[in-house]
Amino acid sequence: MKSNKYFLLTPRKGWIIVVLGFIGIILHNVISGLLGIEEAVFFIFVIFVLPIYFIVSLIYSIVYWMSKKKKIIKRKNKK
Repeated sequence: MKSNKYFLLTPRKGWIIVVLGFIGIILHNVISGLLGIEEAVFFIFVIFVLPIYFIVSLIYSIVYWMSKKKKIIKRKNKK
């Protein structure tokens, strides 16, 4: 399934989310400091986009693993 590639949460994706969060915060501060203006792109990315992606991925992963577990239980009960 193609959505597994994007939404199934793995430890690697978890670390990528954390690292991207730190990079976004640093870029927001650096650009604001260098240009002397408040930019919102990296701020919005860190505050809204990353948490929404994490929550959606977490819910998707829970549903995926629960459905996979139910299929395994059904196979065992049929035998």
